[in-house]
Amino acid sequence: MISKKGDEFIDDSKNEDIQEIFVPDNQHRERLDQFLFNKLEKISRSKLQKLIKDGEITINENVVKPSHQVAGGERIVIHFPPPKPTELLPENIPLDILFEDEYLLVINKKAGMVVHPAYCNLTGTMANALVYHIKNLSTLSGEYRPGIVHRLDKDTSGLLVVAKNDFIHSQLSRQFSEHTAKREYRAIVWGHFTQKSGKIETYLKRNEKDRTRFVISEDGKFAVTNYEVIDEYRLISLLKLRLETGRTHQIRVHLSSKGHPVLGDSTYGGRHKQTIQLNQQDQQMALQLLELMPRQALHAKTLGFIHPETQQELIFDSELPEDIGKVIQFFEEQKREY
Repeated sequence: MISKKGDEFIDDSKNEDIQEIFVPDNQHRERLDQFLFNKLEKISRSKLQKLIKDGEITINENVVKPSHQVAGGERIVIHFPPPKPTELLPENIPLDILFEDEYLLVINKKAGMVVHPAYCNLTGTMANALVYHIKNLSTLSGEYRPGIVHRLDKDTSGLLVVAKNDFIHSQLSRQFSEHTAKREYRAIVWGHFTQKSGKIETYLKRNEKDRTRFVISEDGKFAVTNYEVIDEYRLISLLKLRLETGRTHQIRVHLSSKGHPVLGDSTYGGRHKQTIQLNQQDQQMALQLLELMPRQALHAKTLGFIHPETQQELIFDSELPEDIGKVIQFFEEQKREY
């Protein structure tokens, strides 16, 4: 999501190595390195200066100097290099574990939790919690992703499977790559579909000019999303989504491409852009919705796979998180009033 700190907007929707900042229109003149130092946590001014000099921080896609005077409306993109090898710090962070045996565990991740560390975000992640709570984890995804077979964006909630050894990890990964694992999501999107169910098939790749986003492109990777409308309300629809592939931002890009971006998703047009053409009454309702949903309204609700050791089919289901529930409740109350 693009969150607001004071008057500037910071895109912290990804738990990867890219961050985006929009300079507020009323920003006073200030050096770029000082501006970023005041806005970002867990990173020193000297490190910021090095990133700027290395060309890892750009303004409106241009390389600048640390002394550059920021101006209102500028778009700053920061590319953080991978963290240097170091021991992952165990942290006593609570995890919502739905299932665990000696081979794997299934976690219901809360929105806002980063799955694994990145350059200036080495603590507070699900990986830090895992190494605290679990003695042995698989190593196939590397030192910073112990046990992590697949991931969810920071502001997407829902189910993840974690492997405790490399054999289990490899077998689970194969199920994901061969599309035999079952993954169902719930999403609240803007507007109403003409066709109440369907399949979205495109090719996706990272935007070459904007590394924080993905785009539909024929030279990308094949992606398939099946959707079904569960319910419709005045401004929004509740969808069930089934993935056949698991590309980064797949659901968010696909739904946006159909003119129905996920509610709250600032990266793909799911926030204030949707309120511009509404009448005054609906605008007020839309603003209330955005207050209820500060993130993308996307939840990984169902996860199913064959247990690599026992060969038993396991299917897990999770309740909708509180914020999505509040949005649905809001419209159910609106129905009763009319």
